[in-house]
Amino acid sequence: MLLTLIAFIVALGLLIAVHEWGHYRMAVARGVKVLRFSVGFGKQIARFKPKNQRPGQDTEFVIGAIPFGGYVKMLDEREAPVAAEERHLAFNTQPLKSRALIVAAGPAANLILAVLLYALVNWIGVNEPRAILSPPVAGSLAAQAGLQGGETVRQAALAGDELKPVASFESLRWVLTRGALDGQDVVLEVARTDGRGRELTLPLSSLKLRDPDARLFRAIGIVSPLTTPTMGEVMDGGAAQRAGLQPGDVVRRVGNAPVQDGQQLRELIRASAADGAPPATDWQIERDGRSLTLQVQPEAQDDKGQRVGRIGAYVGGLPEMVKVRQGPLDGLWSGAVRVWEVSALSLKLLGRMLMGELSLKNLSGPIAIADYAGKSAALGLTYYLGFLAFISVSLGILNLLPVPVLDGGHLMYYLWEAVTGKPVTGVWLERLQYVGMSLLLAMMAIAMYNDVVARLG
Repeated sequence: MLLTLIAFIVALGLLIAVHEWGHYRMAVARGVKVLRFSVGFGKQIARFKPKNQRPGQDTEFVIGAIPFGGYVKMLDEREAPVAAEERHLAFNTQPLKSRALIVAAGPAANLILAVLLYALVNWIGVNEPRAILSPPVAGSLAAQAGLQGGETVRQAALAGDELKPVASFESLRWVLTRGALDGQDVVLEVARTDGRGRELTLPLSSLKLRDPDARLFRAIGIVSPLTTPTMGEVMDGGAAQRAGLQPGDVVRRVGNAPVQDGQQLRELIRASAADGAPPATDWQIERDGRSLTLQVQPEAQDDKGQRVGRIGAYVGGLPEMVKVRQGPLDGLWSGAVRVWEVSALSLKLLGRMLMGELSLKNLSGPIAIADYAGKSAALGLTYYLGFLAFISVSLGILNLLPVPVLDGGHLMYYLWEAVTGKPVTGVWLERLQYVGMSLLLAMMAIAMYNDVVARLG
């Protein structure tokens, strides 16, 4: 809990500070006087004013007690009277180009930070599962394409793009995610267990599921990398304990079905309740070099409206891992590419939610973000940096949306001014601000509701 709180506050503080720093630095560069730079709202817990500031600047830096936001207050005649000798330093008197650059600099700073964070992850390197496939889900697209499990994915790409090397299972999963959500087929080049290669196409454009959740990957059929069918922790009072299963047992056969992978074993357990109460089945296992046969009867449980089998134990060992690391230039370029891909995908998802093609349950709020922050921090530095990069992209893209009260809304005002030669009137500004605030509050309410439902569920 403490780690989650610290990781969340650090993430918020850093990303908000960088966003506001973008506005601040551009304002100073364009000759606008900045009165206050604040990270956080509410009661001031720290404040200082540097002695050596640029000519015309007298900025006070503040940290507020409430970390959900920040602001840069500039000299502006619309907010307070401005002395005649300082009028040239006011924001509202600047040329249209300067005002637009100052507003756009906040989101741009978040996107640049994301590039650097992704690059840092690439330079440090991260241990990820090799792209060795487990047996596909029965009836899935992967099964229909002829995948059997044990294949290594060498290259992958969206249909029509050039095949690129697949560094890890996570890289493959990202390509599949993009293909599924974009409605594009994915081409794979795989090496079979006998070493021979083949190329195949997964027709992801035929998928009807578009929510990026576990059901989507089950429909694709590629759920997890190949792992040993080893028993992990066994829960007290569960079906596994009653059957005599122990941590470290390797399952070789369930009934008449040979087992070669942890995901395959999980699928067999899940499917045992498809026709009602799961039957008792003989499991052949290896324990300390000995072969044993145990009778296991899974329990039927509800999983989001579907009856599935459970045995009360963690199933599956660790996959084969690989260290994914890149050099300075490659790592930086890959970081920029990832920011572009995440940005494009985020915009498409938002558009589809607005069109009603994608469920609003995909909106996440501060509870989910805090949970992800804690989990990524617990996994290690590179995972936390990757989390920060993703949230930084999201913050940058969100602020560029053409919604009044957001930076993108102000840019739309300036576009109107550039086209018509006249600024948006005060009356319309007030009306649009009201609409924008209502939209934001509605989005926040939906996101919070989703967070609470997910936690209770």
